Order: sequence, then C-alpha cells, then structure tokens
Amino acid sequence: MDITNIAVQEFVEVEADTRVSKVRSIFDRENPKGVVVMDDGEYVGIVAEKHLLQSHVEDNTKVSAVVGSSRSGGKPPKVTRYDDVREVCRMLVEADVKIAPVYEGENLWGIVDADDILHAVKENLRAIDVDDIASTSVVTMLEDEHVGKAINRLRENGISRLPILNETGELTGIITTNDIVEFVVRDEERQGSNDRRGDTDRMLDIPVYDLMSSPVQTITSGETVEEAVARMFENNISGLVVTATPSGSEVVGVITKTDVLRALTHTEEESMDVQITNVNLLDTLTREDIGADITSVVDKFQEMNVLHAHVRFTQHKEKLRGTPLLRCQLRLRTTQGQVAGSGEGYGAEHAFHVALDRLERNVLELKGVKADEEYRGQLLRKLNQL
Repeated sequence: MDITNIAVQEFVEVEADTRVSKVRSIFDRENPKGVVVMDDGEYVGIVAEKHLLQSHVEDNTKVSAVVGSSRSGGKPPKVTRYDDVREVCRMLVEADVKIAPVYEGENLWGIVDADDILHAVKENLRAIDVDDIASTSVVTMLEDEHVGKAINRLRENGISRLPILNETGELTGIITTNDIVEFVVRDEERQGSNDRRGDTDRMLDIPVYDLMSSPVQTITSGETVEEAVARMFENNISGLVVTATPSGSEVVGVITKTDVLRALTHTEEESMDVQITNVNLLDTLTREDIGADITSVVDKFQEMNVLHAHVRFTQHKEKLRGTPLLRCQLRLRTTQGQVAGSGEGYGAEHAFHVALDRLERNVLELKGVKADEEYRGQLLRKLNQL
C-alpha cells in the first residue's frame, strides 16, 4: 500500500521570514491541512494548526521558529507520492515528526500526516493487540510530587506523558508536556512579563495533582490496536494508558500514535529490524554498528530473539569541546518480553554505549529471573514426586 490516496494537496506555501500572525490568518481564512515553509526555494518544514496553537509564540515571530521540522534540528524528511506506507511511517518516526512534504519528481506535490495514515490503515490494525506494541516500561509519578520533578522525568526519559498514581498505586490522572506548557503560558499572561524567577520556583513546587487531567483515557492490553486508535481520535489525544482491567486502576503500559506508526514499519525479515529516531545525530555510528552491538548483548541470553529494536537519540544544549550531550534510549521487543536501557554521553557513540551497558545489565537480570523461575519449577516438580 502506498500513500497515493492518503497524501493531500491542501497546503499553502510561505517564506521562512513570514510572521506567525499571517500564518494564523491563513489557517483562519483557508483552513489548509498545513503550511509549508520554504527558504528561497528550499524546503524548511511544515506547520500544522495544532502545532501552531501549542507553540504559544508571539504574532511577530518568524514562522521558521515554530516550523514542524525534526526536533533534533536535522534534515526534515521528504517522501514521494508513491512511497510505501511502511517506509513513510519509518521516516516520520525516525525524524520525530508527524507531518512531511510529498514530492512528485522535483516538485512539491502535497503533504502527508500521521493521523491520515492511521485513519487509512485503521481497519488493518484489528489483527494486533495493544499488548503487542505498548510500552511496558512505564514512568509514573505520585499525586503529591512536584511539577519540577515531572519536567525532569519527561526530559530524562524522552517522553511526553506521565500517568499519576495515588498513595496506593492506583491511576488517578495524567500529566503531559502540553499541560505544563499551557499552565506556564497562562500564568505568564496573568502575571505579566516582569522578573519571574520567584514565580518560576513557585510553579516548579506545585504538586502534579493540581495540573493533571482526570479521568484518564485508558485501554486494556487485550483490546485491539484498532480500538486504541479509534479511542485516541474520539478524544483528540495522542496516547492512552494501558490498564490491567477495564476499571483502569492498575497501570501496565502506555500506547501512543507513535507506537502504532512504529509497528507499521515492522517487517517479516529474519534480520533484526532496527529503528532509530533522530538518525541525523549518529555521527560516526551506523545502523549496522548498532544492530551488531545489540545482537552481541542479546546473544548472552540464548533463548531471547529480538523482534524489533528502537533506538532514540535526544540532544541536550550542553556541549563538551563542541560535542553535544546526547541521551540514548534503547527498547527491545523480544521473545522474552520488553527490555530497555538508557544513558547519556557526549556524542552518539558514547551515549549509545552507556545505554548499551545498561541494556546488557537488564538482559542478564532478565536471564537470571528466567533461570530462577525454571529452577523453582524443577524443584516443585521434584517435590511433587516425593
């Protein structure tokens, strides 16, 4: 299946120095799917109306400052009109964007966005269960923990949402990066633009309970991905908390639209499928190097086969002699369940190997748990024979 019938021509082209106020008026007047930003004929990126609303920038800001290109600052993805859906999903995930330009030859033909792809393939997703693709390494917070800690958790783990639990471990709410941005902007508009250092400290000390959304939209692990996507669209959200039961009190995972896009890239080839988000940060590393290193770690657990590997690089502002500080997150979906590792370092190679060390420890720990379970089973069988 290609994107011929998914991509649309509902876009308006503007120059990179166009003011945001003009772009807002374009959305109000013409209601395009997106605004394509060009710089002297060179593609820069795309702005969607939702992205513009969430950016909260001043009207006199140049649109290039809020353009929907790669968050890592790399080269934005370009797809052709007849590209396969699987490959387009891969490009969107690896560039960490939700919308991309579509070319026919050398000419810009239209745009394609993730939501349109999910709408087009939704019926095909009924064969996949939520449990097959949801992330089970869930980062959570308690209701009385502070917003400052939430910001650190979101940044450190490269995620956009945190399920909130009460003191007994039950799900009571969720907080997202957009919730925090909305709160900060509202507070600034109310207080004015004087010295805000004291106000910032006060905001960071607010408990997440005061900002979280409740009730939380949830889904159980046994429901289909088709049902999950439908629920996201119905509620205009990009992710759901996965719970053990329909009552939704015990958190067992999180599923997002990005997880679904990533699943659409999976192949049936025997070689390990390695997907890299923000691939432009690799420097001297190659996809083959990463695959080989992951394989060498997993081979220490002979019963483990990797079905899919996701590697995500996130760049921080800090640098050491010109080399940026990167965070690397590894997540493997294997025949023995999910296993992950993360770490930070200067440059992609350093960050990757710190994360790989963490992954290796987790693989060996999982191997030990499986060995203990096998030993307990053997012991129980022997006792039953007595």
